[in-house]
Amino acid sequence: MSGHSKWATTKHKKAAIDAKRGKIFAKLIKNIEVAARTGGPDPAGNPTLFDAIQKAKKSSVPNDNIDRAVKRGGGLDGGGVDYETIMYEGYAPGGVAVLIECLTDNRNRAASEVRVALTRNGGSLGEAGSVGYLFSRKGVIAVPNADGLTEDDILMAVLDAGAEEVNDLVEDGFEVLCEPTDLVAVRTALQEAGIDYDSAEAGFQPSTSIAVDAEGARKVMRVVDALEDSDEVQNVYTNVDISDDVLAELDA
Repeated sequence: MSGHSKWATTKHKKAAIDAKRGKIFAKLIKNIEVAARTGGPDPAGNPTLFDAIQKAKKSSVPNDNIDRAVKRGGGLDGGGVDYETIMYEGYAPGGVAVLIECLTDNRNRAASEVRVALTRNGGSLGEAGSVGYLFSRKGVIAVPNADGLTEDDILMAVLDAGAEEVNDLVEDGFEVLCEPTDLVAVRTALQEAGIDYDSAEAGFQPSTSIAVDAEGARKVMRVVDALEDSDEVQNVYTNVDISDDVLAELDA
């Protein structure tokens, strides 16, 4: 899930990630298959595949699983599934906008699972265009904390490559934003500067945000967790704003 809060960039808590590791692995593998199918199985000539593999490795997906996914997606073993990307729009409690990116081989199943996840947790499914205008597509690169690494260090490395913004997320590292067309150039600039990164991918950033209190945050989190628990859902984006004070209250 992505939005304007430190909590959002870390998928809540690492314990939750560990509990869902099997589902996360499956989604990362699906990304690799689609990237290989779309742009070919050679990561050297397919930046989207390169970044999908990088993210999977950072999440400890076994190399054998990655290799099999590349072969399936690239048609090297005759297998694989033809997935399509579908975007759904809706609302979480409190009028928080939710943009849901699905990668599926069954439109009806995906729509049903998204609708159920929203409605059972106090949200609702919207019409196409109902909240999409509140988000813009951006390249997003996650940079982990490192000894001595500062926001200025990163900015100096990526500014000429097309980066628009570098956000210091304190305990959660840094976030570099750019146009999707500049993603490869910015990622390459980080590599050349010797700065490690966890993931580089195109996502959606909200243009406006809605601040919530602790109870509102819990309600939004329940919606996002339910959506992310679906095998059909790859990414969930919201315009929720959870302040440091509210985050501290949730962690108390």
